[in-house]
Amino acid sequence: MCVSLRKKTKSLPMSSLDQTRQLPIYQKAELLYQLVESIVASLPEEDEYIQSTKHLMLEDAMLLPAKIAGAEAGDLYSIRMQNAAIIREHAMHLYVQVGALRFHDAYKNIQYIQLIRKEINEFRLLFMEWVETFDTTTTFGMIGGYSIRLERFLLVKMKIKKFNFVAAGFERDAETSSA
Repeated sequence: MCVSLRKKTKSLPMSSLDQTRQLPIYQKAELLYQLVESIVASLPEEDEYIQSTKHLMLEDAMLLPAKIAGAEAGDLYSIRMQNAAIIREHAMHLYVQVGALRFHDAYKNIQYIQLIRKEINEFRLLFMEWVETFDTTTTFGMIGGYSIRLERFLLVKMKIKKFNFVAAGFERDAETSSA
């Protein structure tokens, strides 16, 4: 009689990191990193400009999935938006750096450049969709040691703008009445 030594395992819920890895934007960021690694490996070693560009491209590509994971892990609107701004900046840098290779005499593989730029454009579309999913009602941050909600912050900000407008109008009315 054969007895199975394997215990029946229940499927465990996915971890936060596993859920992040399932996101289309994260998968596209990983693909971009792999493509950048490939293009960097094909760049000529003897050119100083290309060598410095190589490091910048790798840094930018490496940062994309890391910041996506950071934004997903910190379920705060302010942290997500801060990471989104960093992601946007580095994706734009990567787009320019890869595109600049077209004009360099030492690199001739234009199709590969076009492929990576196409993938960055697709990443941009996924990025815009991803940012739209951010919950603006999550805790915004700390002001004066107290945690506030974003809607409260926006309300206060609107009142400040209204106050500045009223104060400016008051000064204008005071000047015309004294003349």
